[in-house]
Amino acid sequence: MTKIDGVITAMPGGGTYVVTLENGKTVDSKLCGKMKQFKIRCGVGDQVTIGVSQYDLTKGLILFRKRKGPPRPTN
Repeated sequence: MTKIDGVITAMPGGGTYVVTLENGKTVDSKLCGKMKQFKIRCGVGDQVTIGVSQYDLTKGLILFRKRKGPPRPTN
C-alpha cells in the first residue's frame, strides 16, 4: 500500500469521500477501521493521508487526518 497526501473535495454519501491528490488526480476513499473505531470525523477541505493499492489506483483508504490550527503545547 502506497501512502499519498491529498485534500477531501467532496462527500457524495454512503461513507465515501472524493480525495484530490497532490498530482491533481482524484481517488474515491473510505475511512479505515481505526478512524471509525475512534470516531474521527473528516470533512471537505481536510488534509488527509490515504493508502492506495497498487492493483486499483482509483480506490483508497483514509489513514490519517492532519490536525488544523496551531500545534499543541508540550509540557
